[in-house]
Amino acid sequence: MSRILAIDYGQKRTGIAVTDTLQMIANGLTTVDTRELEKFIVDYMAQEDVSTIVVGKPTQMNGENSENMKRIEPFFNRLKKLFPNKEVTYYDERFTSVLAHQAMLQSGIGKKARQNKALVDKISATIILEDYLQSIR
Repeated sequence: MSRILAIDYGQKRTGIAVTDTLQMIANGLTTVDTRELEKFIVDYMAQEDVSTIVVGKPTQMNGENSENMKRIEPFFNRLKKLFPNKEVTYYDERFTSVLAHQAMLQSGIGKKARQNKALVDKISATIILEDYLQSIR
């Protein structure tokens, strides 16, 4: 089987998570400077067999798109053009940052590490991917 890649797109940094080849376990992969994101994904896709790219869709509580969708939508459309033979899909990312902070607290990570925004972004991408995996099972 192939992997599923999840993206928690941010204005400055983007968290990335990926499944194992059996698509059972979500793992935080890295955090990338958003300006370098497309290059990172192209390089990663050249090395790994990825069937699906899941992009976190920032939605407000009322169900409307958040302000960040203005940046995500063009990126999403470029991914679809770059990888026409891959599934590129959105997945609701509401509360992932809050859940990431809670997970860090529960794991006993120190205060300094919890302030590491790159780590929060990577954990958020992992949560998006875990939720996506549950939704397709």
